[in-house]
Amino acid sequence: MKSTQKPFIFTPEVLLLPFLFIMVIWLVYWSEIRFGFRLNDYGVYPRTVRGLRGVFLSPFIHGSMNHLWNNTIPLFLLSAAVIYFYRSQRWVIFLIGLLGSGILTWLIGREANHIGASGFIYVLMSFLFFKGIITRYYRFVAVSLIIMFVYGGMLWYLFPIEPHISWEGHLGGFITGFLLAVFLPGVYTKDTYEWEKEEFVPEDDPFMRHFDEHGNFIETLPDEIEEESTSTTNPSIKIQYIYSNKNIDAEE
Repeated sequence: MKSTQKPFIFTPEVLLLPFLFIMVIWLVYWSEIRFGFRLNDYGVYPRTVRGLRGVFLSPFIHGSMNHLWNNTIPLFLLSAAVIYFYRSQRWVIFLIGLLGSGILTWLIGREANHIGASGFIYVLMSFLFFKGIITRYYRFVAVSLIIMFVYGGMLWYLFPIEPHISWEGHLGGFITGFLLAVFLPGVYTKDTYEWEKEEFVPEDDPFMRHFDEHGNFIETLPDEIEEESTSTTNPSIKIQYIYSNKNIDAEE
């Protein structure tokens, strides 16, 4: 594989950016408790002009300590994974992810203030899973399998199973992540090896010349036989392969 970026290099940014985002949302919640005001009205309120401000603000607003804590760990881990594996596209993923999930929530949500970073978490989860499957690069596929194993249970919350949970925000984030995975260009492209090129001729390759069209090993090539018959001073070296049957040896 060859990359348009330096692949898989750990830098402080991998942890620093997620940490700063987490610090901001905790600071916002602390401010609400410390100064006694609520910011729920700044969430996404569907199909109203004032509700559009929540597209930008709702990920930083949480309704309770439990709500905030449940979002903290997956937000940190998934955003760090995006930065590490998709470094050159991180800002596109973050920006479009926030806007896309918020706008979809504004379009399909019920009449309520939709708050919290869970919609953005679903963007990251969906993107990491589908992008790994689409690229079929073994490291990305491994990330996809880990995402499915650790966060597969989150798929239940794409449906209205609990009235106080914004399943519309989850669904909007999931769809946004899927669309990003499909349409965002891959950062890795597969190398084309010599034997995959149309102009490749097996007979001209020193290694492939030793196999026939059915994949059978040719012990002595025709030109080597001719050379051996015409040369008396430099006889060709013949390699003999002896195969043993392990089962027979064990019985003996």
